[in-house]
Amino acid sequence: MSDVLPRPAEMLCFSLYAANHALTRVYKPLLEPLGLTYPQFLVMLSLWAEDGLTVGQIGDRLFLESNTLTPLLKRLEAAGLVARARDARDERVVRVRLTPAGRGLREGAEAIPGCILQASGLEAQEATRLREEVERLRRALETSGAG
Repeated sequence: MSDVLPRPAEMLCFSLYAANHALTRVYKPLLEPLGLTYPQFLVMLSLWAEDGLTVGQIGDRLFLESNTLTPLLKRLEAAGLVARARDARDERVVRVRLTPAGRGLREGAEAIPGCILQASGLEAQEATRLREEVERLRRALETSGAG
């Protein structure tokens, strides 16, 4: 048997995978009072930053395919947090707008980033550097032509 293959704990991909799971576990109790899952929270963050995005714009910003995003948006709509409507200028385009309840939920979410930073044990500058390095890795992987 070859010793060429590393153990999972020695692989960057596994460290990122495991960190993602740990981070999601930290988010879960913070998001439960808001009635949101982590992917729903990401959509809401996008809309709190810029209301009225198209489904395509949300998908592009969050790296989500339409078949993943559509059911997520339907659940947010059923919860009364967003409204989806066809664009008046282009019927093929669906715009997503916050409802008053969706806008109101923002206040309850404002403490979450600080809680996550505290749980990480990182200083704000360290967290920023780490995020920038992970983003650089993502961009390199996307442009590598391997995928």
